[in-house]
Amino acid sequence: MLGAMTSLDHELTTERAYHDTCRTALDRMVDGAAEQVVTGEDVAASGADAEALGYHLRSHAKELREQRPGPLFFGRLDLQDGRRHHIGRRRISERPADPPLVIDWRAPVARSFYQASARDPQGVDVRRRFGWAPASTGASADLTGLEDEHLAAGDSRISAIVAGEIERPRVGPMRDIAATIQPEQDDLVRADLATTVCVQGAPGTGKTAVGLHRAAYLLYTHPQRIQRGGLLILGPNRTFLSYISEVLPSLGETGIRQSTVEEEIGRGHEVRAVDSEAAAVVKHDARMARVLHRALYARVAAPADSLAVPDGSYRWRVPCEALAEIVEEVRAEAPPYAVGRERIRTRAVRAVQLQAERRSGPRGAAWTGKIARARAVSAFVDACWPKVTPEEVLADFLTDPRDALLTPEERAAIRWVAPPRSYRSAKWSAADLVLLDELACLIERPAGYGHVVVDEAQDLSPMQCRAIGRRADFGSLTVLGDLAQGTTPWAARSWSEHLSHLGKPQAAVVPLTTGFRVPAAVVELANRLLPSLAAEVPEARSLRSDGELTFRRVDDVVAGAAEAVRAALDHEGSVGVIAEDGLVPRLAEALPPHARVTVLPASIAKGLEYDHVVAVEPSAIVAAERRGLHRLYVVLTRAVSRLDVVHARDLPEALTRA
Repeated sequence: MLGAMTSLDHELTTERAYHDTCRTALDRMVDGAAEQVVTGEDVAASGADAEALGYHLRSHAKELREQRPGPLFFGRLDLQDGRRHHIGRRRISERPADPPLVIDWRAPVARSFYQASARDPQGVDVRRRFGWAPASTGASADLTGLEDEHLAAGDSRISAIVAGEIERPRVGPMRDIAATIQPEQDDLVRADLATTVCVQGAPGTGKTAVGLHRAAYLLYTHPQRIQRGGLLILGPNRTFLSYISEVLPSLGETGIRQSTVEEEIGRGHEVRAVDSEAAAVVKHDARMARVLHRALYARVAAPADSLAVPDGSYRWRVPCEALAEIVEEVRAEAPPYAVGRERIRTRAVRAVQLQAERRSGPRGAAWTGKIARARAVSAFVDACWPKVTPEEVLADFLTDPRDALLTPEERAAIRWVAPPRSYRSAKWSAADLVLLDELACLIERPAGYGHVVVDEAQDLSPMQCRAIGRRADFGSLTVLGDLAQGTTPWAARSWSEHLSHLGKPQAAVVPLTTGFRVPAAVVELANRLLPSLAAEVPEARSLRSDGELTFRRVDDVVAGAAEAVRAALDHEGSVGVIAEDGLVPRLAEALPPHARVTVLPASIAKGLEYDHVVAVEPSAIVAAERRGLHRLYVVLTRAVSRLDVVHARDLPEALTRA
């Protein structure tokens, strides 16, 4: 035993010394990047090249300077060919051309750290994992343990270090999982940039982390292509985005746009109106795409008269039949509406130009420009293909929604009871913003992104999916969600239909069913709800046999929740008190403020995690909305260690079913 301890102490001492070497090298990298910014300013180059070089150098220096403090490596690979690689969140070397002291976890050589096994060693002799003190800022003394798997010798085990990291109490924002990525997660993270992936992930399977790490991997592997198109992270709300905000910076990726769908499509409008549920359901329906297309193009009309364009003392005429043919040709080509307007103008001018050239020879660009600006030509274009704004079209439609695709009841639901005097004074609802985006993109194509990560995608409506899909027309998507957690009235019933609305019908759907965070007792309770959810998803399972599940039948749920919170604070970690939205103010008032306790409505709990969850009055959560059982499924699965169910009413039947 003494010899084993001596051997472990020796290995820890060696690795701590190596970590000190890496720290010194990283400090030199930071200093060197700052020096490059200074010297780069004196480089002789063209203005554009100098600006691009300066931006690159400043960005690199800023990235290194803002690197989150923490351990510089979390693993090591000893290969059978004698090479050795330490694996960390960033590449570290003493000089740029030198072999790295630490390999970036995204590098191809690091893949075997996640994929190698005793059955398939992939050239790995020993895989070493390092255990660091919780919340370590990267002091070498914080390296407290290590474990080796002798893969080439057939050694296979469940990593205690990985299990400890996964089960570590949650306080503060979401952490990265670079040290604990599992093989099935790694396959998704390293999917090719051109590939759209849909992850059907049960609670606690790490689907959000997979999406964020795939974003980091693509930024590392395809930096220029991603920078050209950009990368967008879409989450369901600002609370969720705040929770995940530290993950990409911890992996060395900063400046990535993280937004909600509403913010992305807002067009500068604030939400100042609230739809009835009936109206919102109609506006989010996929049929609205055709309805809006028809409302927009109903403004296109055949010419009523011929075109007469004065040119000095002469007047050129284009007959009405020729103009009507131009309008029909352009309509058949189906360009964006604004492009169609310009094609109408260009072809009308071309018809005049052909007449002029037949009469007296070629005309120059100045003459053509003059004809294009002629009042008669502009009047013809405005009459046949008028200039419009999305707001104008939608306001007219909602004032009198006359489309046969909608039933009389649906038209009545969305019709404005008191139309505004002008579209400029209209108050738009959240669903209206989606419709405005559809119209804006019919008028003029938006710029797209190179890649978009969409989380909680099961709650998107068909029209929201179309808005996202347009932004990835020439890019790819990582679609993350769980059909069992769909809580909106328009939530997805199947991924195939949802992916069609996103414009990626051929995308593969990959299920993740193994929960690493949510303990088995909580997973088994939540699985009882699945038969009542009408969601075609496999049951989740958990690798964790720990965890606590407690039911508290009480007379007063507020007092009962306070008692449960006091008991929860005897343990480490965060505490989330989740209730039906209307009950939250009473709970917040009754519970004393505490840094580890968050009281939140069930409506915004999705995507969040707490070590201890106090779920208050499940029956009220279920009764509060049409898909209340789905909401309860979400609430129960926010717990990653302990779950207290506090109730005065009977529990929902679906929950008590054996």
